[in-house]
Amino acid sequence: MDLDLGNFYFSFTNLSLYMLITLGFVLLMIFVVTKKGGGKSVPNAWQSLVELIYDFVPNLVNEQIGGLSGNVKQKFFPCISVTFTFSLFRNPQGMIPFSFTVTSHFLITLALSFSIFIGITIVGFQRHGLHFFSFLLPAGVPLPLAPFLVLLELISHCFRALSSGIRLFANMMAGHSSVKILSGFAWTMLFMNNIFYFIGDLGPLFIVLALTGLELGVAISQAHVSTISICIYLNDATNLHQNESFHNCIKMRSQELHMV
Repeated sequence: MDLDLGNFYFSFTNLSLYMLITLGFVLLMIFVVTKKGGGKSVPNAWQSLVELIYDFVPNLVNEQIGGLSGNVKQKFFPCISVTFTFSLFRNPQGMIPFSFTVTSHFLITLALSFSIFIGITIVGFQRHGLHFFSFLLPAGVPLPLAPFLVLLELISHCFRALSSGIRLFANMMAGHSSVKILSGFAWTMLFMNNIFYFIGDLGPLFIVLALTGLELGVAISQAHVSTISICIYLNDATNLHQNESFHNCIKMRSQELHMV
């Protein structure tokens, strides 16, 4: 659906529709669960799901991001929680018949990964200033290798903007396409007027059922993998190469105390 507002041109596509459906479903689920003062003392299935998501993200942030106080880590919680929740309900949408998978389009996953990459880079500069560029050259590197290592680290850092989007797009596109092709093949064999085709259809049918379960697990796990990647990138941006030095200092300090 095309919308023209003066000099502005808008297009409301399937991508927009299903992203709004996902957003509306998540907001409705949270509203229903929390409308009575934070839920029931004995949670039902939906309340358990919301509580599981809410507990999972802070634990993941605490495990993957080090060197920061709890209050600072909590600043990252809304962004990571929204990204994980949106991906968790958005990826399996394609398993519903006549539905549409938003993350099977590279433009969407690329925009998501680029926006996260830019945000993490801004966090790094806010925390370290121009010292943020020191991540390109770890301490103790021989001077002759420094130019090559800086180039490799820069390419590796910039490729993060693509890697997350490519991984999510490839997994969703390949899995959903395989299920769709085999489903069409099994459906065609099922309605052929031949008993041998009907019996032979049981094999592809079982394969489709197995692939459906596998693809559902992949869709859910990709939300987890994407969230872990964001936490790892945040940890690198906030701590740079200080984790190793910090642990070495702690180790030396403990050895001195033992000697005393």
